Amino acid sequence: MRSLSLLGLIFLGTGCATLSSKSDGTTPASPVEPPAKTLFGWQPGPSNGDGTEVIEGSSDAPKPPEPDEIVTDRPDFTEASSTVGRGRIQLETGYTYSRDLDSGVRNAHSYPEVLLRAGVFADWFELRLGQNYSHTKAFAGDGGVFGTSGGEDLYLGVKLGLTEQKAYLPEMALVLQSTVPTGHRNLTSGRIHAGMNLLYGWDVVPDLLSFAGSSQGNSATDDDGQSYLELAQSVTVGYTITSRLGAYTEFFAFFPHGATAPDTVAQYYFNGGFTYKFTPNFQYDVRAGVGLNRHAEDFFVGTGFAVRY
Repeated sequence: MRSLSLLGLIFLGTGCATLSSKSDGTTPASPVEPPAKTLFGWQPGPSNGDGTEVIEGSSDAPKPPEPDEIVTDRPDFTEASSTVGRGRIQLETGYTYSRDLDSGVRNAHSYPEVLLRAGVFADWFELRLGQNYSHTKAFAGDGGVFGTSGGEDLYLGVKLGLTEQKAYLPEMALVLQSTVPTGHRNLTSGRIHAGMNLLYGWDVVPDLLSFAGSSQGNSATDDDGQSYLELAQSVTVGYTITSRLGAYTEFFAFFPHGATAPDTVAQYYFNGGFTYKFTPNFQYDVRAGVGLNRHAEDFFVGTGFAVRY
């Protein structure tokens, strides 16, 4: 299965604090504001008249602090719209088996699907490094069998946390990333391919239902050696079954523009899976999906885990 992670104003809200003197004439120390989790904040809405902000669709009750638990980019195609946070290191890895009879590919194995995420400088800045290995066996027209095995091109990226969710306004992040031609000669594109991935998500019903999506675009090379732009769109719905068990269903699709190879056309997929948090820092996942048109792979299944330090 082709994978890409590569697109994508938000207004910065400001506040002010007032100092008051104690009865003994001393001035209390200014409160230390927590570091910003995102680059921007949604613009404040109208005031209630008492200094508090009116947010349509929100209650006056204070929002409880979110639990400090691992949030992963896997196993769905739509990556998380949040960063790992400054000082955190997160390793995500897995395995996928896929089959595509129309293209002659009988079996394809993808592993270890490594994605290393590190929060540096600030909570909103994340460095990303990815590497994968694939093994494919296919049948030739004369009945012969051939296969290709080797490392794929190295993946490098940066994720920027843009906004936190505010009522109906989404949590957002932007991934800037590329692949570099370091893979096996039969698997590398031979070129640097860059792109962007705009991520957005909503907690629709807290601790029960969430919605997210991604809008992507990155450069690619088809079988004729022609460079083209590949767009992708995804939407996913997440379900909280218990405090540890979650599930999702998702649709995603690829839309190539400028390709000349006849097999480089749009592909559509539907998939779903489950996640289980053994601890706040360790998550296991399983997933399965099917192609929805002839040029998409017939089906794929996979499993993996993520650990946070």
